[in-house]
Amino acid sequence: MIGMATGWGSLLQDEQQLEELARQAVDRALAEGVLLRTSQEPSSSEVVSYAPFTLFPSLVPSALLEQAYAVQMDFNLLVDAVSQNAAFLEQTLSSTIKRDNFTARLFDIHKQVLKEGIAQTVFLGLNRSDYMFQHNADGSPALKQIEINTISASFGGLASRTPAVHRHVLNVLSKTREAAKILSNNPSKGLALGIAKAWELYGSANALVLLIAQEKERNIFDQRAIENELLARNIHVIRRRFEDVSEKGSLDQDRRLFMDGQEVAVVYFRDGYMPSHYSLQNWEARLLLERSCAVKCPDIATQLAGTKKVQQELSRVGMLEHVLPGQPEAVARLRATFAGLYSLDMGEEGDQAITEAIAAPSRFVLKPQREGGGNNLYGEEMVQALEGLKDSEERASYILMEKIEPEPFGNCLLRSGSPARVVQCISELGIFGVYVRQGKTLVMNKHVGHLLRTKAIEHADGGVAAGVAVLDNPYPV
Repeated sequence: MIGMATGWGSLLQDEQQLEELARQAVDRALAEGVLLRTSQEPSSSEVVSYAPFTLFPSLVPSALLEQAYAVQMDFNLLVDAVSQNAAFLEQTLSSTIKRDNFTARLFDIHKQVLKEGIAQTVFLGLNRSDYMFQHNADGSPALKQIEINTISASFGGLASRTPAVHRHVLNVLSKTREAAKILSNNPSKGLALGIAKAWELYGSANALVLLIAQEKERNIFDQRAIENELLARNIHVIRRRFEDVSEKGSLDQDRRLFMDGQEVAVVYFRDGYMPSHYSLQNWEARLLLERSCAVKCPDIATQLAGTKKVQQELSRVGMLEHVLPGQPEAVARLRATFAGLYSLDMGEEGDQAITEAIAAPSRFVLKPQREGGGNNLYGEEMVQALEGLKDSEERASYILMEKIEPEPFGNCLLRSGSPARVVQCISELGIFGVYVRQGKTLVMNKHVGHLLRTKAIEHADGGVAAGVAVLDNPYPV
């Protein structure tokens, strides 16, 4: 039995063996389709490389993996409930909107759509809830939620292809029993199932799925995995940019969405979650899409439900009960995963949070209202930011979070152009959730797989796409 702390310890000692294993692993990753376009040619698949990954699967306590899976349907319900609670969203985001222009623009569209009347009748959520393993004082691990991604939750496609790579590595080492313990995982199939259900409920046999893509998309193979699953069900996907939508998209008198003259049943966003994704033209395109009766994944209210400020507000005493009335078991499961979250709104409560963070910076992390990794502030940087923000209304656009302290472990990170080296790492576990609602009826609510990402401890912040974390698989212990 492999101990939690030791892991693959003895295997990590032999440099020559590691180099040979790394070559085998990389070739297998390429063969399995664990691919990214290169940073030199991000718009072309003429030359590709492997997506960075760990040489060995990382040890994860089975109980925490099971807990993360068990609470995913509750998180799906929660996101869906928040997205339908216009009063809660308005109240919660009122301070953020004043200071965060991006959230304010999204909220404007939300208000416009509500005023006009929501044309959409089928709602689709493809989300990913991310956790770290807190190392408690008594040595026991605990599951703590970092965030929930409600727009463009990625790596379901590549995560479906990495188990074969880690099994291969262990088989090369004649560790067949260990290889068999690596869980099968196919999020792309489950995500496609959600899109297919929404497409079916939309009820137009010739309608398409419109994937809103970025021009320079290195992570295209991750998206193609979902497209291919849909095509296998005879559901056609077209990839377009926001610019294409504003030039060639239109609504008919029933607010049905047409793109190049073809009806669109489902709009799946893999763009539009950061301020840099929007020009004036793109904001207009987003409004056009939101006004349509096509199923948006996510619709604007669901994107707002994924903001850090909403996460922080939901952690307040009594708030889950308010948003999910009459569901005490779900509330208990959700609350068990919450980390400490603190508002920085103007006033006594925010002042106190800032004072505490400046006094003990190692215990906190400062998070702006941003998706996409690489935005958080720690340590001295955080203290400087808080000193500068403390007398300004702008502080309301941030939240303060308790810093999770996982137990580091050794693994070997494989990245194109870098030598294989053993480093101390920490992992983040994501669980993919899918739900479909028609009117007020939830017709699908499920978890569809996981994503483990691992990074060297010298990198405080950042995801795989941000170039810091690498793909991994849980080895349940």
